[in-house]
Amino acid sequence: MIGEPALAIDPTDQASRKAFAESLARHGLTMNATESDSVYKLANWMSDGLAGLDTSSPMNSETVANAALDLSLFEQGNRLRDGRLTSVALVEAYLRRIEARDPAFRAFYAVDREGALAAARQADADFAEGCDIGHLQGIPVGIKDLIDVAGLPTTANAPGRKQAIAESDAEVVKRLRAAGAVVIGKLATYEWGTVGPDNRGAFPPARNPWSLDHITGGSSSGSAVAVAGGLLRTTLGTDTGGSLRGPAFYCGVVGLKPTLGLVPNGGVLAMSASMDHIGPISATVAEAALTLDVITDLPSERSAMRLLGQPIVGKRVAYARNWFALDPHTMPAVLAAMDAAISTLSQLGAIIEDVDLPDYPAIEVAAAAILHKESFDYHAPELRDHPEAFGRRAFLSLAAGVAVTDNELAAARTAGVRFRSEVDRLLDGHDAIVTVGALTTALLAAPFEKEAVWTPMRTIGFNVSGHPVLALPIGFHDGLPIGMQIIGRHHAEATILQLGDAFERATDHALQRPPQPA
Repeated sequence: MIGEPALAIDPTDQASRKAFAESLARHGLTMNATESDSVYKLANWMSDGLAGLDTSSPMNSETVANAALDLSLFEQGNRLRDGRLTSVALVEAYLRRIEARDPAFRAFYAVDREGALAAARQADADFAEGCDIGHLQGIPVGIKDLIDVAGLPTTANAPGRKQAIAESDAEVVKRLRAAGAVVIGKLATYEWGTVGPDNRGAFPPARNPWSLDHITGGSSSGSAVAVAGGLLRTTLGTDTGGSLRGPAFYCGVVGLKPTLGLVPNGGVLAMSASMDHIGPISATVAEAALTLDVITDLPSERSAMRLLGQPIVGKRVAYARNWFALDPHTMPAVLAAMDAAISTLSQLGAIIEDVDLPDYPAIEVAAAAILHKESFDYHAPELRDHPEAFGRRAFLSLAAGVAVTDNELAAARTAGVRFRSEVDRLLDGHDAIVTVGALTTALLAAPFEKEAVWTPMRTIGFNVSGHPVLALPIGFHDGLPIGMQIIGRHHAEATILQLGDAFERATDHALQRPPQPA
């Protein structure tokens, strides 16, 4: 049998060896055959390995910025400071994402591209000169459209205010700018902070990133949607009856209603002077705490962030289960999520005690009477002289205050004082009160197109009492978020943030992301 032919010498290897020998001779190096073979093999290994390396150009600034969009603003800040990222690149990346996603979400009424890029260039110049003014320096933020931003309309989503250009920044916006934040645009609201969603306002309603068919909650709808949809890490909203907490519950983000009066309201359109609050909606508890510190301008010893990361062992938490456990509107999944959240706080070392808050329907009707009366008094001349400036649903909601008599208002205020005293009494023996945010997940949006629909939240009482409240996600049901409230003593924001931060670190709810829009 004829055998297999012998393998020929690889001509490529033969040429390579010849080139190697010529290189040795050219450099005057002498080796015996064994040494030459050993060095040749090492050189050949390096050559083969280098040939397989990725020699494409390193990541450009756009790629680096895109990778930073979903990092916390603390990590974004670290990258701005060490030179891995520029504010201009970060702002441009957010602008690209807003352009891609917001047609589905409708969070923004106005995007100030040129103003944001100018502020970003200034932040980069300040970093280059060694000027570091805090964690928000160079970070994009968004502002609810009840809050003035100089040069942009403050529309309140009212047909008659589309051209209501603000002449100056609200005080909270001034403080954000002073901290180096980059204001990127104005965010959606229910009209005048009233009922919604409503297609008869100046703009179509924002849509929930977890399900475009479900409501966002309001009235700080765009602020929550922008954070939930990954368009920003932190925003400002307002809260008169749950207006930043409701969207936080329904969109799975963090909302912080501070103590009444802690945040200045100059340059913010009023709804109910004795109940209006301004606060952040953010991706995490820590980012909400930082944002609050900037807009309150408190000294470090009173900072909202000062207790973050500290253990909660021994903290006394009152669990107000009576506000929802037996209510027929409460979803079983919401009850289960609340009990599980309390269990988590207990496992982290908090001391849990069941308590009863005062009857919710009683404080709800009292608060509603105050809100409607004060908002009517504010708007009465415009309602009379320019009814066409309002969407019809907002008009009717504001007009309802005409029916509240002075005696009824006095009775409502008395009920509010009583409620505040009862909450204070519970907080005398506890560090915080925990209760549900809303009895259900976000409702379907379609029924709201026909008429205003009652949304079963448990929020408005704390607008009357003025206590600080943290809203944060605690789970999901059928793909929709569930949220709870942590209520603290007046000016004890740091304590409720400490509790919320500990819970957030022990769970993965804040890490969940909604599906990308098609």
